[in-house]
Order: sequence, then C-alpha cells, then structure tokens
Amino acid sequence: MRALLSSRWTTLGLLCLVIAALPLVFPSGYYYRVAALVWISAIAAVGLNIFMGYAGQVSLGHAGFFGIGAYAVAIGPARFGLNSWLCIFLGVFLSAALAWLVGRPILRLRGHYLAIATLGLGFLIALVLANEARWTGGPDGTAVPRLTIAGARLMEPVTWYWISGGLLTLGTALALNLENSAVGRALRALHDSEIAAALAGIDVARHKLRAFVIAAVYASLAGSALALFDGFITPDAAGFLRSIELVAMVVVGGIGSTAGSIVGAGLLVTLPQILAVFVEYEQIALGLIIMVVMIFLRRGIVPSARRLIVRRAP
Repeated sequence: MRALLSSRWTTLGLLCLVIAALPLVFPSGYYYRVAALVWISAIAAVGLNIFMGYAGQVSLGHAGFFGIGAYAVAIGPARFGLNSWLCIFLGVFLSAALAWLVGRPILRLRGHYLAIATLGLGFLIALVLANEARWTGGPDGTAVPRLTIAGARLMEPVTWYWISGGLLTLGTALALNLENSAVGRALRALHDSEIAAALAGIDVARHKLRAFVIAAVYASLAGSALALFDGFITPDAAGFLRSIELVAMVVVGGIGSTAGSIVGAGLLVTLPQILAVFVEYEQIALGLIIMVVMIFLRRGIVPSARRLIVRRAP
C-alpha cells in the first residue's frame, strides 16, 4: 500500500484523471478560469518544492523569478517586436541565469540567513519592475500581447485550462523523475544533513545551486503562463505576498511532496473564491483554515493523508 501511494505513476495517473474529469462537472467558463489559475500556481509550487522539499533550503523571494517570466512575455513583444513563444524561453533563460549568478554567493548561507538573502532578491526584482515604468508600465502594470497559434489568439479560459494542465503534467513528471534520480537522492541527503552529505562525497554547493536554478525555471514558466492567460500583469506578481503564497502552498500541501504542492496550490487558490461570500471576514477565515490544517496535519495534507491510509490499510 505504501509503495502504491508513493509511486510516481500513481501521482501522474491521478493528476491526469483529475484534469480530464473536472470539465465534466464545470457549469460555466468561470470554473475553467479558476482551475487554470490552480494549475499555473501549482507549476511554480512544484518547482519551489524541489528547492525547499528536496534540498531542504528556504526561499522567500521566489516570486521574483515568477515576475521575470511574466514581464518577459509582456516587454519582449511590445517593446522589441519579439515572438511571444520566443519570449517564454527568453524569460526561462533570464531566470535561470540570474538564479545561477545570484545563487553562487547566497547559497553559501544557511537557514534564516539564506531566507533573508532570497527575500532581498525578491524585493530587488519587484522594485525594478515597479520603478522602471518606461519598460514595465510601473505600478499600474502593462498589457501582455496574447499568444497565437496559426493566427488564432489563445484567450479562452477553456483553452488555457488544457494548456496549463498539460504544462503542470509535464512539470510534475519531470519533478518525480528528478526525485527518483541520483540527483534527487543527493538533494534529499542535503535535506537531512549538509555535513553528512559532504562527507559522503556529495558536492553540496553544486547541488543546492542546481535545485535553485530548476525552481527558478518552473517559476518563470508559471509567470509567463499567467501573464499570457490574463493579458495583463503588474509588479504584484513578483511581490513579497506572492512569494509567501508559494511557500504556503508547498508547506500546507506537504513539504517534500510533489502531489502535496499541487494540492496546496488548489487549496490556496480556490479557498479565497469560496470565502468571497463572507466579504469582510474572508482573510480571517482563510487564515483560520490554514492554521487548523497545520495544527492537525503537521506534515501537510498529502503526507498526513497518505500516512493515515497506510496505517488503516490491512
């Protein structure tokens, strides 16, 4: 039972089943939009889980890479006449390059020192996006040219539901393959003890940097998808609250669990939509629900549920 629940094929199969089955119960296009937002947020959360859950590091500025991907598809076509498809890859390249350059010095830090360093990086990126109004539109944001295929503009929530769902499935498959690879085992060794990992012959600095770059790539891709989906983007996409939201998705769903990151994204994206009927008490209710989840499911939703199922199984 434990092996079945932990299998990467089980995770991928369930994800594909959910993505394929949800449209059967959607009463309107609004639900496609919310689901697409869940898949896009889950892409970034799955990437962040590689850095936090696999490697055991902390990042409080990860939304900065999300913002780079978002503004790459906004600025590239509008200011330089570049193709939107090319700008997606350009955003991924810029995010990976920045993560590699900045990660080399800051990943020498540990614990809360690393958290503060990544927080500073996120603040810096958000500040640049907000102040360079000539390029980014400033705090008011900027329009994003729509993605096109064979001359058709991709705008409908139904279309983006399937695009974002496909990207999430691909990203999840890559993350699960990484988890079961030699690199994934090395990252988990870092999570347990960097000193022990170093004594075992693992290049600690190189593997931490690798996880940081991979997580940045996931965030950039998610940022590009959100910008192209909405057709508009503001510096809030790279803000501190977005970084905290991504961390909360990973922790609430179950740190170290790829499926948990997806569940955490689903919970934190859909709950505000459900609680909107309470208006003035929406944020209070959301905070209380998260507190209750973390008190009674300390390992996160998915690991705690898996443990309960295994315990009750014959």
